[in-house]
Amino acid sequence: MKVFENLDEIRQKAKGLEEKLGEKIDALEEKLGQSVEAVEEHVDLPELSFNHSDIFRNKFMLHGGLASQGYDWWWHSFTGHHKKTGEEKAFFIEFFTINPALGGAEPVFGQLEENQKDGVRPSYMMVKVGAWGEHPVQLHRFFAWDDVTVKDDAPYLISADNCFCSETRTLGMVDVSPETAQEHPEYMTDAGKMYWDLTMDKQITFNVGYGAGKPMREAEAFDMFWHCEGMKTAFEGKIILNGEEYIVSRDDCYGYADKNWGRDFTSPWVWLSSNDLTSRVTGEKLQDSAFVIGGGRPKVGPVAMDNKLLGAMWYEGEPFEFNFSKVWTLTKTKFKCKETKSKVVWRVVQETPMSKMCTEIACNKEDMILVNYEAPDGSKRHNRLWNGGNGTGMVKLYRKHLKKKKEDSKPKWEWELVDEIDVGHVGCEYGEYTK
Repeated sequence: MKVFENLDEIRQKAKGLEEKLGEKIDALEEKLGQSVEAVEEHVDLPELSFNHSDIFRNKFMLHGGLASQGYDWWWHSFTGHHKKTGEEKAFFIEFFTINPALGGAEPVFGQLEENQKDGVRPSYMMVKVGAWGEHPVQLHRFFAWDDVTVKDDAPYLISADNCFCSETRTLGMVDVSPETAQEHPEYMTDAGKMYWDLTMDKQITFNVGYGAGKPMREAEAFDMFWHCEGMKTAFEGKIILNGEEYIVSRDDCYGYADKNWGRDFTSPWVWLSSNDLTSRVTGEKLQDSAFVIGGGRPKVGPVAMDNKLLGAMWYEGEPFEFNFSKVWTLTKTKFKCKETKSKVVWRVVQETPMSKMCTEIACNKEDMILVNYEAPDGSKRHNRLWNGGNGTGMVKLYRKHLKKKKEDSKPKWEWELVDEIDVGHVGCEYGEYTK
């Protein structure tokens, strides 16, 4: 793995890549509009709402103990339309890294039988891409760490061969033949071919605050960390999936971008997100809104915390946050996720003394994939982790309101409906460890 410490070295080593991408590293920094020092200085101020960018949390995290037992990934999901027919298709692109300190000239696969017997842990960068809906597919391409270039600071850059990802751009190709997919179950992949070339503009952020702040990161306090730099992200470009070309437009891509990192995954694993929101009160599209929910059973060291989800709704410029790591907000959460014969269903109620959000989402199993990951210790305990991008449902948003019903009655605090919202193009995930 080649790690560069500063932008001067990046410029020297990546001139050819800059020409290919059509933009300079300096332009990238200017577009982000803030230095790493400024981000670090303001990252955890309690007066800030959750919608504040922090590209420092998006940098490559696999150092110290996480370098030999850790994972780090950047996830992107969005919708495109067939160039000729206009048919809609939902896609995902992920750059997944694991155990760089154990790597070298070849990828190391934890699911190989001999590695399972010998306790050899996985080490590689995996580019995971695919689509949901009719004929859902996930494709994996693996790189040895000696062939990976990653910038060791913010804003992040990671590349290998013709696959590249940064805060504002991603491009690449994954090609898996049917023979390769069948002969190598350790690749955990379907067969197919996908090319992509996309720009991205991250417009709304869910910054979880102290839970992923610098002290918690340095202490490696949680098994699994989360930062959602782009709970609403405008993607633009093209996808070619199995020979069919799709156009991705910033106006109707319903894009999302986040990252996770840590030592292990969570079980249960819950994720819901959408910025395709329509008010039932006004009948209008909500143009400056997005919601996200994630978590399940976080662990701090050996201690697991049940029924802990992080949630946020950015409602036309107004923040509604449900964050258990901010203990002073007195957040309460109840959730139930289940499989029916044909669907996966999520029901989540999150509440503080001042606000409440009730979320109900469903997604057809035939449109989803059972997403595959192996953990840094080489285990694969998530074997039924449902993952989709075509969920639909409803969110009800409430504020606490002081109301006096009669002149001679005492005033009471009651829940006042802010909006009842139809949601589409929901990114969704649910699974528990194999028992």
